[in-house]
Amino acid sequence: MTLKRHESKGILSKVVEANGFVWTAGITPDDTKQDVTGQARQVLKEIDRLLALCGSDKSKVISATIWVPDIRLRDKMNIAWTEWTGGQNLPGRACIEAKLADPLILVEIAVVAAK
Repeated sequence: MTLKRHESKGILSKVVEANGFVWTAGITPDDTKQDVTGQARQVLKEIDRLLALCGSDKSKVISATIWVPDIRLRDKMNIAWTEWTGGQNLPGRACIEAKLADPLILVEIAVVAAK
């Protein structure tokens, strides 16, 4: 089995490839001054970059886990999600309310994709 870890630093790798699959870490926004829609757009753009780094793309996402600190943010987060997916190639998905590491972070997303 070939295993590749990318952008490893501190306690994690941002993305890992193995056996034809790609796993991202939980990706959070850099600019926490934006609302949840803006933060989700940032996160999804970073996920696009990480998937491309591994030879994959959003059309191959199999599952997504999304965390928000207040489930009432889900609808506004879904604006960015729907823009990103375009209603195409929809993965299995969970959206979970959870306390996040920084109170200014309004969304965190991790995905699993095929290569």
